[in-house]
Amino acid sequence: MAEKKFNVLPGFGLTLGYTLFYLSVVVLIPIAGLFLRVFEISWADFWRLATTPRALAAYKLTFGASFIAACINAVFGAILAWVLVRYHFPMKRFMDALIDFPFALPTAVAGLTLSNLFAANGWLGQYLAPLGIKAAFSPLGVVIALTFVGMPFVVRTLQPVLENLEREIEEAAATLGASRFRTFCSIIAPTLLPTLITGFALAFARAIGEYGSVIFIAGNIPNQSEIAPLLIIIRLEEYDYSGAMALAVVLLVISFVLLITINLLERWASRYQH
Repeated sequence: MAEKKFNVLPGFGLTLGYTLFYLSVVVLIPIAGLFLRVFEISWADFWRLATTPRALAAYKLTFGASFIAACINAVFGAILAWVLVRYHFPMKRFMDALIDFPFALPTAVAGLTLSNLFAANGWLGQYLAPLGIKAAFSPLGVVIALTFVGMPFVVRTLQPVLENLEREIEEAAATLGASRFRTFCSIIAPTLLPTLITGFALAFARAIGEYGSVIFIAGNIPNQSEIAPLLIIIRLEEYDYSGAMALAVVLLVISFVLLITINLLERWASRYQH
């Protein structure tokens, strides 16, 4: 009789089964239900519903604003993470705690706060209005809101890597005569690049699905400042379930393709680093 092999990870079968069950209930079954519902309509109807001028404008604003916000967070989030890790200054703990504020703040409250700040008579908007900059109730307001909600993802992703970065390597490079700029480009940047891409991907994915904080500051003008998630809600309120499903599938497919592309870039950057 064959002896049963000893598994160094007891309970693997049970935990794997629970994992697959949990993922199926939370992710796979809802996505499958969405696609099955869309398959009930013809390709011609799907294309017509998904490519209306209003829908195309919503896609452009959603993905364009999400990309811009993720790029802003990648740059300034990296700088913020660097300052929090490398320097000591008064109220550092308080500033570090503020990074998680967008996580805890309800999105509707964030949207109301940002719209009041950047309105023409708001604390910040009153200085932008004379310059001809309309921050609230415009596409710029969408970028501001998405930047706000996505900022913690980049900072919290980079912080552990910066904390574990060996400073002895930088000191050795300086001893050998390398300048700070060359040390950064040759040692620090390649080490941080894969993590930075990960933070960018997380911020980008978070921005695509954002709803609550955007609708209060965007103005929600069709073909101008209307995001795709809001258009889906409008289609549902109009009992146009096929139109809502078509928009949702387009968002899901494009997001999936973009995330795969970013993951491939991250893998390439990790391979380049090694």
